[in-house]
Amino acid sequence: MTLPAKFVERVLCDLGEAEGRALCAALDGVPPVSVRINPAKAAADALPALEIAGQVPWCRDGRYLAVRPSFTLDPDFHAGAYYVQEASSQFVGHLLEGVRTEGVRILDLCAAPGGKTTLYASLAGPGGLVVANEIDRRRAAVLADNVRKWGTGNVAVTTCEARQLGGFEAWFDVVAVDAPCSGEGMFRKDRDARGEWSEGNVKLCAARQDELLREAWRALKPGGVLIYSTCTFNRDEDEGALERMLGWAEDEAAQAGEVAVDASWGIVCGRVGAFRTFRFYPHRARGEGFFAAVVRKAFDAGGRCRTPKARRTVFASVDRAAAAELRRWVNSPERMCFATVADTCYGYYVAQAEAVKALAEALPVIYSGVAMGQLFKGRLRPDPALAFFCGLNRDAVPAAELDEEQTLRFLRRQEIGAGPFAEGINLVCARGRALGFAKRIGNRVNNMYPNSLRIIKQ
Repeated sequence: MTLPAKFVERVLCDLGEAEGRALCAALDGVPPVSVRINPAKAAADALPALEIAGQVPWCRDGRYLAVRPSFTLDPDFHAGAYYVQEASSQFVGHLLEGVRTEGVRILDLCAAPGGKTTLYASLAGPGGLVVANEIDRRRAAVLADNVRKWGTGNVAVTTCEARQLGGFEAWFDVVAVDAPCSGEGMFRKDRDARGEWSEGNVKLCAARQDELLREAWRALKPGGVLIYSTCTFNRDEDEGALERMLGWAEDEAAQAGEVAVDASWGIVCGRVGAFRTFRFYPHRARGEGFFAAVVRKAFDAGGRCRTPKARRTVFASVDRAAAAELRRWVNSPERMCFATVADTCYGYYVAQAEAVKALAEALPVIYSGVAMGQLFKGRLRPDPALAFFCGLNRDAVPAAELDEEQTLRFLRRQEIGAGPFAEGINLVCARGRALGFAKRIGNRVNNMYPNSLRIIKQ
């Protein structure tokens, strides 16, 4: 499908004939393939399905691939050892290099499918909390699955309007708005985006972006950092959104720290008032079209931290015996606390447990912490999410290492032979990485891999 005529006309006007034609030609080229490695689970040289072709220069854990493998058939992908993430979008982590992220609260306001959420989760560490919001329930379910597989245990997934999160005033140290946009930067990677583009949609997106930025600013602490990003080239959705925001934020917006950008990266750097801006053009930088900006909320901006009133009771405490059984399944039990939601036990890092409780009592939270499982006669029937958890105590149950054929059968929820399994619950592993649980009863194995994650492709 050809590029939209109005888009081409605007690009040639904005960039000039030569630069505009170069961009349009690049959008008809082949996009690079890139991943971001989970530092808690893998090293780049221990992922045999990936043919590494170099590092993404602005992301320590980002890698370009020489060829696109069948991710669906790679056990390491299903184990959460890496995330398939477009290289340009990994730049948001670089924007936070000079910012304290460990142990802080980060709001990812438009989070699905989870590429940036999982990046922030790795930066926040066990003492931090990432609140990942996605208003669309179907997309939120995908986001929650990706969060489970990443396994950091420090993410709460919410499904609400931005204004509801804005009600947590001055609550977050970092707020990231990866705003819904017209998607011009994805014209090379997603050809359907070309047919969906229109000037009218650009205007609708710009209005939505303005609303999101107001609520993001309300939720941000004085002294906190705001990251704004889109995957479009359109000035009305990029610099224009920042200009409109500065019209009402005024002197509350202050410059963030310097962001080092090497000229060889091909990123076009600029400023809009207090905002530092960064543009990725596919004919200049090795990635898709992307725009990012960063600003700090002035320390004297005013406003005090406010938590909305609780609307419901969600968490129930666990008794001493239950807590002892749950502690047996984690590596650092002193850093964790436990609660039940309905009939499922969850584990939370102590550092942010009260914050998660406040969120869950005021907002629709569909997943948080790590789902541990259900207790039967004092013993835990583990939830699949526990297998992905980076803090899992692997000595809690026997581990069954599967070969390639057995692994694919497990991931498809098919029957598997009893040979590798001990009697009872087993942690299922491939290449040493945990994929889920299975229970052997005599010569039969109950495959406990979740339906929502199973491989359908044959």
